[in-house]
Amino acid sequence: MGIRNLVLVLGDQLDPQSLVFDDIDKEMDMIWMAELAEESEHVWSHKVRIALFFSAMRHFAKGLEKLDIPVRYLAINAHTYSGFTDALGAEIATYQPERVVVVQPGDYRVLKQLRDATSSAGLPLDVRPNRQFLIDLKGFQDWARDRKTLRLEHFYRYMRRRMDLLMDGKNPQGGAWNFDKENRKTFKRKGPGLVPSPASFAPDVLTQAVIADVQERFPDHPGSLTHFDWPVTPEQAEEALQDFVMHRLAAFGPYQDALWTGETYLYHSRLSAAMNLGLLDPQTVLDAAVAAYRRGTAPLASVEGFVRQIVGWREFIRGLYWTHMPDYLAVNSLDAHQALPTFFWTGKTDMLCLAETIGQTLEYGYAHHIQRLMITGLFALLLGVEPRQVHAWYLAVYVDAVEWVELPNVLGMSQFADGGLIASKPYAASGKYIQRMSNYCEQCPYDPNEATGELACPFTTLYWDFLMRHEARFKDHPRAALQWRNLSRLDEGRRALIRKQAGTLIHQFASSSS
Repeated sequence: MGIRNLVLVLGDQLDPQSLVFDDIDKEMDMIWMAELAEESEHVWSHKVRIALFFSAMRHFAKGLEKLDIPVRYLAINAHTYSGFTDALGAEIATYQPERVVVVQPGDYRVLKQLRDATSSAGLPLDVRPNRQFLIDLKGFQDWARDRKTLRLEHFYRYMRRRMDLLMDGKNPQGGAWNFDKENRKTFKRKGPGLVPSPASFAPDVLTQAVIADVQERFPDHPGSLTHFDWPVTPEQAEEALQDFVMHRLAAFGPYQDALWTGETYLYHSRLSAAMNLGLLDPQTVLDAAVAAYRRGTAPLASVEGFVRQIVGWREFIRGLYWTHMPDYLAVNSLDAHQALPTFFWTGKTDMLCLAETIGQTLEYGYAHHIQRLMITGLFALLLGVEPRQVHAWYLAVYVDAVEWVELPNVLGMSQFADGGLIASKPYAASGKYIQRMSNYCEQCPYDPNEATGELACPFTTLYWDFLMRHEARFKDHPRAALQWRNLSRLDEGRRALIRKQAGTLIHQFASSSS
């Protein structure tokens, strides 16, 4: 039995416009899709993350079959393969293709496995550009060439001009490239009020079968499937996009950094998972947001803030990932070696901000970007957790986590492990930041204003200890010097007290780590 092309469609490439379909021959080629245990077990993946991938994959395969495209689909309970190496090797032996075709994977690890498997079989691997992005990797590398430093702001402006996006000739609409000052509001004491819930999608028969399979195959994995309501088809993803644009985009901008107890989504789009799976084209998302601005239903500040996340961060981060892998995985510029505390897997802590954020993460597989950066990420940074452990946790627990986007955001932006490749300085803050942006501290037993004593907020204690640990490195840093200069108001006695309390905390969390 021989075929021309064995065409791989990976779980984050569910794009009907993919390059692998451009020259598909129904008589000579075969689509190959597989639910592989290793993809859920190389990190201890959240049940919702597994179910979302599997459900979207099964729906996509059904759609291909309706077009009479031959599909070889391996469901998780229908084979004994572990990962791509053994699965692909066996399937190549069975179907004897002339070559294997795939779109650029989202993980370097997966690309290496595919190359190894095809090389062992003596077959060429045709890796094609991924149309799920607004600029291909060659385009990013052309932009990056000969630049001493790669900064989001420079790339963002380049992309805005390149795409003629929110531009007035050569200038940005509204006279500014960003409206950050307008987009940092808090809810103050009144709270957010009634926030429109995002569109939700009850599991159909196919998704219900996936949920049952995940419960059976991965019973000990973290998380709950009780609330599974994610879009798993392009049609559902489009509905989710329109719902966001109509009901939450206008308020997204000013409140994108705000936090509030019991509010999982607030005004965030919940669209990143659909885009990262290929269910939703980023250009479609941008067009919908800009159209809302044009018709006056969303202000420029909100639309620009949303556009920046897609055309700026999303594309920039992917380019950096593929430019610096595989070495990027090992970066640890702050020499952090503490273990990840066990409560990251249970949510059981008396620090309310962490309990809230981790609790909803385990329940829904979701937390918005400030919860990730300035709650869980900040705590790991201040505690000095080994970056690779932080990376593995984020990759495991969030439904939208694919390594190309998660790894640089965590190691670079959140943990400053890359020494400033992505962020020019560490995102370090005390408990006062959390107090300012949320109501978490009102019901917490700790006082964010205190660094020592029984009521001292661990964030604040560890913040000052972090500044002291890294004083030599950052005291003269052009963008961080002001923050580190605050250490000058602490005399040696005060420093000693903070160091002692921080040491107690570090020992406490280390002894409770798995």
